[in-house]
Amino acid sequence: MKVSKQMSWLLRHGANEVGLPMDEAGWASIEDVLRQLRLRRSVLEEVVAGNDKHRFEVSGGRIRASQGHSLAGTPVTVEGLERSWTRVVGRTEPLIHGTNRAAAEVIRREGLLPMDRTHVHMASSADDKVGKRYRVQVLLRICPIRLAEAGLELFRSPNGVMLARRVPAEALLD
Repeated sequence: MKVSKQMSWLLRHGANEVGLPMDEAGWASIEDVLRQLRLRRSVLEEVVAGNDKHRFEVSGGRIRASQGHSLAGTPVTVEGLERSWTRVVGRTEPLIHGTNRAAAEVIRREGLLPMDRTHVHMASSADDKVGKRYRVQVLLRICPIRLAEAGLELFRSPNGVMLARRVPAEALLD
């Protein structure tokens, strides 16, 4: 398994399973992560710098995944993450969520749910690398004004992914 995938799994999903101490915003000690993954600091720094979607965030002696955490498997909380991200207010431009055709039909009826994750991921534009899944067949447009009208807050993680706890069907533009 590639080191970046190992780090993603550990920081997004597996902290509890392996006993990695982590706070409610997903921060863990770099030393603990190096020890857990049996890595040298230089390798971790290469992975962080080389990730084209900037999935990892480093601050001093700590590291975390920018977003994408499971609800189970880590001490991360929805509220802890939201306090660490930027709250987005007044945005009017549509957001983008990429998916496949089969899922798009269900989403149009039922809206978007984070499933076993903390938040729904969206991109700021169709050109963004972040906030979209691979092998996207359909780009759904989401109205941030309708999100706000539904009482849902919008957040931006440090790597630019736009996030909400859910997206009701009435917030979809297409």
